[in-house]
Amino acid sequence: MLFTIALIAAVLALAYHFYIKIFFYWERKGVPCEKPLPVIGNMKGIGSKYHFRNINQQIYDQFKGKSSFAGMYMFFRRTAMITDLDLIKQVMIKDFNYFQDRGAFNNPRDDPLTGHLFALEGDEWRSMRHKLSPVFTSGKMKQMTGVIVDVGHRLANTMDKLVKVSKVDDGNVEIKDLCARFTTDVIGSCAFGLECDSLQDPNAEFRQKGREIFTKRRYPQSVQAFVFTNPKLAKLLRMKILPDEITKFFMSAVKNTVDYRLKNGIKRNDFIDQLIQLRAEDQEAAKSGKGIDLSKGLTLEQMAAQSFVFFVAGFETSSSTMSFCLYELAMQPDIQQRVRDEIENVLAEVEGGELNYDSLAKMSYLDQVVAETLRKHPLLPHLIRECNREYKVPNTDIVLDKGVNALIPVHNIHHDPEIYPDPEKFDPSRFDPEEVKARHPMAYLPFGDGPRNCIGLRFGKVQAKVGLVSLLRRFKFTASNRTEVPLILSKKAFLLGTENGMYLRVEKI
Repeated sequence: MLFTIALIAAVLALAYHFYIKIFFYWERKGVPCEKPLPVIGNMKGIGSKYHFRNINQQIYDQFKGKSSFAGMYMFFRRTAMITDLDLIKQVMIKDFNYFQDRGAFNNPRDDPLTGHLFALEGDEWRSMRHKLSPVFTSGKMKQMTGVIVDVGHRLANTMDKLVKVSKVDDGNVEIKDLCARFTTDVIGSCAFGLECDSLQDPNAEFRQKGREIFTKRRYPQSVQAFVFTNPKLAKLLRMKILPDEITKFFMSAVKNTVDYRLKNGIKRNDFIDQLIQLRAEDQEAAKSGKGIDLSKGLTLEQMAAQSFVFFVAGFETSSSTMSFCLYELAMQPDIQQRVRDEIENVLAEVEGGELNYDSLAKMSYLDQVVAETLRKHPLLPHLIRECNREYKVPNTDIVLDKGVNALIPVHNIHHDPEIYPDPEKFDPSRFDPEEVKARHPMAYLPFGDGPRNCIGLRFGKVQAKVGLVSLLRRFKFTASNRTEVPLILSKKAFLLGTENGMYLRVEKI
């Protein structure tokens, strides 16, 4: 009996010590912070009542201007929300060597598709980034644009069919799903060399799996949030994030494509080809579980992980950008017509009027419209950088310890009225060259910045613009009886998305 009481007392004492050590961290440092709750920290209501952007907004509004950063707790994770743009520049660029890693969940041993470039850390990330960078040069983008334009023609033809059917429903077309089918076919072709046929068949296998990545969860929302905010602990517990059937599908798709190409000597100069060139026949370090040694190339699991993240990042982000852009253009027909006029004027000077990489680069107003879309609707609520050793915060006496997260609240910065007056207004003139020059460079971060910015940003922008040009040349978009004003945003998905799809009236020009 006495032993049991002593054991309970010891457990309670340890729990109390852990609680004090974690949840009084910022108070001990003298950093302003919002009072946390046990276990969940400042994550109360995440995924049900609030999204990350809502929780971040509370802290951003409370402490911005009072300190260059504020403390918060993402469950057990000590996190410094940076509200000062100069300090953001320090963290992301000047002092990058202190904040190289994203602190994202990765567990390649148990969940092989999580061992991708976005989540890799340290030397593994550096080596992989170096090896993959040649895939995303402007020269490679130029080569891929022809493939993307071909899929753009199929997008317009599919929209034509949907418009005919939609006449019985006030011309309503669900925009987001169609855009996702377009980007799925683009990525399928550019990354996997496969014809996914999503535009022809909305239930095509690649489209279904792409949808399931964001709708089919392994755990309840609260557990998912815990994994994302406490990745090292989750990895220690050998947790996975992806459902097994999704892992099996992508592993099989990559293996079959690689085997077929090697057997038949096929080369397409696409993403899979680049990975095949990087792979060696044997990699003892990876086999023995000693981590990722890229000096001899890639294992099949690593190839699948890179292909997976290219697919996920490429189809979801670009399709969301396209759909939010079309929504804003439907709300402001004058801006929509100006974009359409620019498209026609530029393509009138091209032989055959065919879109290509060079003509796309001349569409400066379209570029401003896409930039303003990403300003108002940034796909990530925030960026995370993990402190890899003690870091003295400039102009303070405060030292951040190893393992502390630095959080850059992208959505909240993009909606700060002191930076962007009337932030809910869609106004492409914010990206007139003189306006951009006058603004702090860290005030606009849809793709991050510094050495760890989005490697595929050039591909994503080209893909989204080709899709928009293909649609705006042939169709007019307006609000319908099913268009939400304002849009109801999902609280469950980490990436920005709508709760009920996105419906617009579409008419053939």
